[in-house]
Amino acid sequence: MPDPAASRCVNLQDEQTLILQCHLQPGAKKDEIVGMHGDALKIKISAPPIDGRANQQLIRFLAKVCGVKQQDVHILAGESSRQKRIRVQNLTDVPKLLKPYI
Repeated sequence: MPDPAASRCVNLQDEQTLILQCHLQPGAKKDEIVGMHGDALKIKISAPPIDGRANQQLIRFLAKVCGVKQQDVHILAGESSRQKRIRVQNLTDVPKLLKPYI
């Protein structure tokens, strides 16, 4: 049975757009998606939370994971928080790594 929280953290807005609810852990050893944190997708980012570096690294990481340009990844809410709402647009396919969370 799928985790009900997992179904809320990554939503397809349309065929080319994802909305992610994520919990960011900056200052990690490497960039990775590690699973759920409450009802959000937990993402570890290697950059420190100084001068927006963690947010920029998060955008680069999600662009790479999703196969889109960095300008296609937008932080909609939570710029200065660990809890973020992110939109990824211009997808050609849902990334395999995110499919379990849809």
